[in-house]
Amino acid sequence: MTDNPMRKILIDKVTVNIGVGSPGDRLENAKTLLSKLSGAGTPVETKARKRDPVFKLRKGLPIGAKITLRGAPAKTFLEKALAAKRRTLKESNFDRRGNFAFGVHEYIDFPGAKYDPTIGMFGFDICVTLRRPGNSVALRRLSPSKIGAKHLITPHEAREFIKNSFNVKFE
Repeated sequence: MTDNPMRKILIDKVTVNIGVGSPGDRLENAKTLLSKLSGAGTPVETKARKRDPVFKLRKGLPIGAKITLRGAPAKTFLEKALAAKRRTLKESNFDRRGNFAFGVHEYIDFPGAKYDPTIGMFGFDICVTLRRPGNSVALRRLSPSKIGAKHLITPHEAREFIKNSFNVKFE
């Protein structure tokens, strides 16, 4: 790897999601769990995108909660989440842009989390978005530019970054 600071891979954000399936007490418990685990910010509700009469869902019905972490809280949360997965990921967890996602089956696997009978048992999904410095040129409002193919993060580069930064093994 070169010493070029523009080629360095950074963690853009970590999004933690709990899908409940229906509004009510379980949704409120999921929101309190997310705020406890993340330690920063307040979770937002996720809503159903389409109607599904089999599961009694209507469009716009709140069915889950998520929280987005950036900066130092994102890195510490990711460190704990990878410890809950015993620092192993699959190569299929990575998409073609180098982002990756994985799930934790029960929140009691998370380091420092104890079972709370008022909350119940939940699992959650973690999506990690990676970026390089300079990606903001594609997101700006005035004269956005395309990102060059060499500047995009490949799945291989993302795996190397996670392996070196967080000591992760692959199955």
